[in-house]
Amino acid sequence: MPGLAGSVRPRPPGGRAKALLCRAAGYRVGVSESLVGEPALLETLKRVATGLKRAGVAFALGGGYAVYARGGPKSEHDVDFVLREQDVDRALDVLTQEGLRPFRPPEDWLAKVYDGSHTVDLIYRLNGRDAEEFLRGADQMEVGSVLMPVLSARALVTSRLRAFTEHNCDFGAVLPTVRALREQVDWIAVRSDVTGSPYAEAFLNLCERLGLLCEG
Repeated sequence: MPGLAGSVRPRPPGGRAKALLCRAAGYRVGVSESLVGEPALLETLKRVATGLKRAGVAFALGGGYAVYARGGPKSEHDVDFVLREQDVDRALDVLTQEGLRPFRPPEDWLAKVYDGSHTVDLIYRLNGRDAEEFLRGADQMEVGSVLMPVLSARALVTSRLRAFTEHNCDFGAVLPTVRALREQVDWIAVRSDVTGSPYAEAFLNLCERLGLLCEG
């Protein structure tokens, strides 16, 4: 954001309620260019978001930038957008007209676009579920001066927990997200969302032992 450096105090960690108080006090809320690891990647994010908005394609920001926009750890390489499967072709056409290069990988849950060396994932199925259900809970937030839908904290945490498998079970990588978003998450709903996954349930038990869950 122009004029941001040196004029706004950095935002302390906390949940949505704290974020509202911080906004009133002059703290940064959302994602700004000066605080993201690679400003050029944020420009790609904004380019994709504004293109989808102009075309009327329903979407929400996901992944690391969505977590960061909600007060989580800084994102340096993760640009994900979530959209409906029926809108993928339209999104690819729109972004191609914007000068990005489309790509259809063999995976049946996402498409990609390239802005030079930067990759953006267009995800239409999260953990085997249609992305549309996640779009309904998205919140409008300012990301790098662009207002856009951002996945809910519940959706961000649930998608990370559902991704745990025997071969992909790094609890340490997810703990910083939980610490940052815990006050924004309905943990009873998350427990219901991940019922049946022994890895997700074990992770939640660990978080409970660590005093990270705000339940009740």
